[in-house]
Amino acid sequence: MGILPCIASRIGRKVPIPHAANLCRLRHGIETMFARLQDWRRIATRCDRWPILFLSACALAATAIYRV
Repeated sequence: MGILPCIASRIGRKVPIPHAANLCRLRHGIETMFARLQDWRRIATRCDRWPILFLSACALAATAIYRV
């Protein structure tokens, strides 16, 4: 089991490369969530001493971002 490419080719390409549009959409959503999480200073710098505190901060930030 490996990683499959899911990036669409350019619109003006003469021979379009096939891709899975649903995977591309899911990938974009995940990348957007990580970009929004990096806006939170505590998560971007990983200041917490304990992994459980870091994960709880990630969960709290993800919940706050999802609600907005």
